Amino acid sequence: MEDKDIIALYWDRSEDAIVETDHKYGRMCRKISLNIVGDRRDSEEVINDSWLALWNNLPPEWPKLFKAYICRIVKNLSLKKYTRAHAQKRKCAMEQSLDELQNCAGPGAELEDELLKDELVQSIDRFLDSLSEGNRNIFLERYWFTLSLEEIARQNGVTKKAASMRLTRIREQLKKYLRKEGYDV
Repeated sequence: MEDKDIIALYWDRSEDAIVETDHKYGRMCRKISLNIVGDRRDSEEVINDSWLALWNNLPPEWPKLFKAYICRIVKNLSLKKYTRAHAQKRKCAMEQSLDELQNCAGPGAELEDELLKDELVQSIDRFLDSLSEGNRNIFLERYWFTLSLEEIARQNGVTKKAASMRLTRIREQLKKYLRKEGYDV
């Protein structure tokens, strides 16, 4: 089923909307959530909460990218779940991937001004647009979908070491790009 048809089901308040969303995006969303929370039961709870949030909060206009809209909901709820459940435990894949990006963001990462945050997001978007499709995919797999290096290597037909090296180079490119854009990294 096409995204526009699924969205129409939500607007019609048809329970089939949740069934169709789960059918089309459930596997991907479970993977994102499981990579963050690290527990299948917690992941299923997040997915159920995500479908409810989607049901209750679909914006009045069509989301430009329904898949990204759903992923953002799942990721945000997974992060909240992780924060509550694992405050003092060993780092998960999500924390490890964010630690890798910390040096790129620098001290300006905690910007208070929303305008500056938006400008930073736009700069990062422009950077991602400048990458080859393969490098952009690897970057997003690691830092958006929080895949492990092993999973990234398998999906891209490279070794774990090669995936790690590409991510290191991309982070260095991002760092240089953000400096050029005027950010203190």
